[in-house]
Amino acid sequence: MQFLDFEKPLEDLYAQISKLKEMSAKNQVDVTKSINELELSIDEAKARIYTNLTPWQRVQLSRHPDRPYTLYYIEKVFSNFTELYGDRQVKDDKAIVGGMAELDGMPVMVLGHQKGVNTKMRQMRNFGMANPEGYRKALRLMKIAEKFNRPIITFIDTPGAYPGLEAEERGQAEAIARNLFEMVNLKVPVICIVIGEGASGGALGIGIGDKVMMLENTWYTVISPESCSSILWRSWSFKEKAAEQLRLTSEDMNQFGLVDGVIPEPLGGAHANPEAMAAIIKEFLISTIQDLYKFDAETRITQRIEKFSKMGFYDEIEEEEPTEQSA
Repeated sequence: MQFLDFEKPLEDLYAQISKLKEMSAKNQVDVTKSINELELSIDEAKARIYTNLTPWQRVQLSRHPDRPYTLYYIEKVFSNFTELYGDRQVKDDKAIVGGMAELDGMPVMVLGHQKGVNTKMRQMRNFGMANPEGYRKALRLMKIAEKFNRPIITFIDTPGAYPGLEAEERGQAEAIARNLFEMVNLKVPVICIVIGEGASGGALGIGIGDKVMMLENTWYTVISPESCSSILWRSWSFKEKAAEQLRLTSEDMNQFGLVDGVIPEPLGGAHANPEAMAAIIKEFLISTIQDLYKFDAETRITQRIEKFSKMGFYDEIEEEEPTEQSA
């Protein structure tokens, strides 16, 4: 079990429990009462820590190395998953995985970013940063889903689209823009869930849907706090201030109307109880798809367009008529 810096009180309590269990096994001493007291202290510490998280701490939780990724949810939420590969133009991008599956017996198409669970896999998956072929593969899968009338579910978890020169040469911006245009016009229900990091166009490339949701301890914005800090203050040292100013948490995004809702996580984050998190997501998906099928395709498309068209806010300043003196 890995602990973040603000989880230090929990780490100490778990260490005490581990020592008591070792002592019990070695000396045949009953330490049940002490362990129960420590477990109660852990529950109290969790409630205290996780109900008062700062934006930067939520960013840290979204990146927790034990946090479940797309393939975990595919395994736990869906059945009969068959992965599909390649964009039919360049190659198969391992940063995005997807394929056909069943959700409680319902045929669906599921896809999402995959970061990798260890160093070797992270390198193979390019740390979840997709190239243009990744977004073109995603679009190919979504078009297959539309052809066979399968709902589409996307899981978003990326620090951004891959910014390399070769990605730009192969049309990174065009690939993402094409996905935005095509996704808003898909005739099947589309549900998008931010399960970790949701950075910029890399997230938007598979993030246009009838329902766009965020897990509680995730973030969604145009730039990471570190990059924002380096641009504004020319140093990463102000990343915590940047996280606060960006208003990037799930609560902020929901208040702004940029997402349709927040899915609560188990106490301690999704990594603390991945199976419970998967069960919550599965229940949400089943009920939401049923609700979306109450509308016909044209209605869903119209609602999608209207939802994204009215996002954001601005002020209009009336231009004053030039006076004779100013003229």
